[in-house]
Order: sequence, then C-alpha cells, then structure tokens
Amino acid sequence: MRREVADGVVRLVDVIGTRSMVAYSHLEESAADRAIRHEAEYFGRLGHRVEWKLYAHDEPKDLQRRLVVHGFEPEDQEAIMVLDLAAVPPQLLQPPGADIRQVADVSRLQDFLHVNNLVWPEKTASTAERLRYLLRSDPSRVSVYVAYVRGEPVSAARTHFSSKSAFASIWGGATVPEYRGRGLYTALLAARVQEARRRGARFVTIDAGPMSRPIVEKHGFRLLTYAQAHLREAAQPTAP
Repeated sequence: MRREVADGVVRLVDVIGTRSMVAYSHLEESAADRAIRHEAEYFGRLGHRVEWKLYAHDEPKDLQRRLVVHGFEPEDQEAIMVLDLAAVPPQLLQPPGADIRQVADVSRLQDFLHVNNLVWPEKTASTAERLRYLLRSDPSRVSVYVAYVRGEPVSAARTHFSSKSAFASIWGGATVPEYRGRGLYTALLAARVQEARRRGARFVTIDAGPMSRPIVEKHGFRLLTYAQAHLREAAQPTAP
C-alpha cells in the first residue's frame, strides 16, 4: 500500500492490486459529502474497489448514512482490541501446545492458503497476492503461521509488523470448522504474541469478529472501539 494524506482522510492505495482503502477520516459536517464523493471518484479513476474504515467515534455522526448514499455498502461490525505486551497473561507465554509452523517463504505458503480457501474462499486470491508480494519483497513485515493436526493444515493466521510503529497487528485467524474448539486459535494467538514480544513491539491489535472476540478478551485484550468496513466497487457511479 502507498499511504497518502489528503484533505480530511488518509488513503492506503494498493500498488500490487486494486483493493484500496480509506483508513482514517476526520471530516467536518459541511465537507463530508464532498470528501466522500472525491474519494469515490479518485479510486474510480484508478479502477479500484475501495474500503472505507468507519469507526464508532468518527464524525459527523451520520457518516455511515452518507457513505451508503454514495454507494459504500456496510459489512459486519468488528471490535478493535489491544493487548499491552508489558502485561501479557501467563497462559499466552506458554509453549503453544500444538503443531504450529511458521511459513518462511513463498514456496511454503500453500498450506496457509488451503486453510483460508476452506474458511474464506472469497478472500483467498487477494490474500495470496499480498502475502506473496510481502514474503518476496520484505519478509520482515509479515509472519505467517499454520497449525497442523496429524500433518494436515487446519488453522492459519498471520501478523503484520512495522519498524515505525509500536503496534503489531494480528489478522486472519481461520480454523477449518470441524477442528474448532480444540484450542488451535489460542495456540496461534500465543505464537504470534510471543513473536511480537521478541521483536520489540509494545502492543498487539486485532479487528475481532464475534468468534474471535471472546477468545482474545479472555486472554487480556481490551476493547478500544468498533469499526465497520464500507465497500464500494469501482464501477459504481457517484451520487450527485
């Protein structure tokens, strides 16, 4: 992604595909519609699908309604949660207790993608594109993990890192349905938290859905706010 700071928004422009986003906005009520229309047109010219990340505390209060008017369709709400790595619960510092393997290069990514394809088939292609790019160009930016049962890949997750931030972010915790309830998600969580500590991060964040939130909350993650993705396909016309 290429980060761009514009009038009232921060964009992340996809440089390897066509899935960009507005990651942050701070808009006055009088300027909100104009800003939304501008972003829709900007990404439309690029031919990109755009995700607008709407946080519960964003202004103006009716920003979601305005986004919908301009063709941004809401997805499910997620809880933005954080763990202070200076106060990690002891259970997350124990050996993971499962067959957890880190994917070190592109040639070993197939097992991770196999799990994702079983759980989120609609997201696998774009995830594969980004992970292949990162593992080839800057492997320090991402850590990819797979959990195995009797040699079969059944759960997978990843962590993203930035040398310029105290935050590491965990993503994509996915377990094949028939293997849920066996502690594999927690084992992957422990592996990622431990690596983040070793690498000097101060905090770990997660955009938690309804299945993952109770697990991470039990292990010390605290709620910051809520966020909701709003998606707009590139081909849609802008509102007048």
